[in-house]
Amino acid sequence: MTEGERDLVLTRSLDAPRGALWRCWTEPELLKQWFCPKPWFVSEARMDLRPGGEFFTLMNGPNGESFGEPGVFLDVEEGRRLVFTDAFRPGWRPSGRAFMTADVRFEDAGDGRTLYTARAMHWSAEARDEHEKMGFHEGWGKATDQLEALAKTL
Repeated sequence: MTEGERDLVLTRSLDAPRGALWRCWTEPELLKQWFCPKPWFVSEARMDLRPGGEFFTLMNGPNGESFGEPGVFLDVEEGRRLVFTDAFRPGWRPSGRAFMTADVRFEDAGDGRTLYTARAMHWSAEARDEHEKMGFHEGWGKATDQLEALAKTL
């Protein structure tokens, strides 16, 4: 299996400017409004936008479920790219179980639109399959709809 075969990818042309989408991804109060598909919601978001800085969201489900794994940013290209992983905790402490690394990119597409690519890269085919069965395409797709709608209001 090649590296790309362990990836799940969502690519869309969004009707919102790159700067607004960036704000929605990097300002905790905005991220909390769109990051997981409703009726799920984010009750807590922390981010330190630098390599090694913390990225954390606490996602809550409609039946009392709660999920939050701290991770770190690996790369931050202002306005263009965020790379983060759950393989490490803040302070570069290894996590108990690395699941994925995310690479999110924003490219100007003209006329106030943005080419948005979110790639989830997994350590194994099993982890990729697990993420796909969890509803990657539907869940990340709905969250992207929410991201676009929020960004259009900024």
